[in-house]
Amino acid sequence: MVFISCHLSAHARNVEERNLQFKHISNSLFSKNRNPYAKSAQLTVWLGDLNYRLQGINSYPARDLIHGNLHQMLTSKDQLLQEAERGEIFNGYCEGALDFKPTYKYDIGSSSYDTSHKVRVPSWTDRILFKIDSNNINATLHSYEAIESIQSSDHKPVKAHLCLKLNK
Repeated sequence: MVFISCHLSAHARNVEERNLQFKHISNSLFSKNRNPYAKSAQLTVWLGDLNYRLQGINSYPARDLIHGNLHQMLTSKDQLLQEAERGEIFNGYCEGALDFKPTYKYDIGSSSYDTSHKVRVPSWTDRILFKIDSNNINATLHSYEAIESIQSSDHKPVKAHLCLKLNK
């Protein structure tokens, strides 16, 4: 098992930089050309502040959808999902449904989205993805959610309950 925790480049405009960082980390760990000690993992879990944002929507329309409990309509604007669909990142990885509200950017100490002069667009920057590279393991994702009650950061942490079963 390999667990990768990282904090990729910030700002909505840095999609390509995040993609390159993902590829660099992945190649450094798993490419025999770059790392002669590289071994394939049966399970890889990639998590952290990946910093992919919503694009193509302004802050207030996004917030209106979130406050109306219609945040799932925003997934089509999610950079990570768009880049994965294009085959640029996270090939073969799985992620649970984004059924929770975007995890960034909150006013610290509250559950209110950014009220600063920047009025950032809420986004699912905090993610957990996993990849199974073995016929000997079955994985079931039982839950994937944000922890709304934590208010000590401008992010809401996420947690996943992943059950693994070894095949005989």
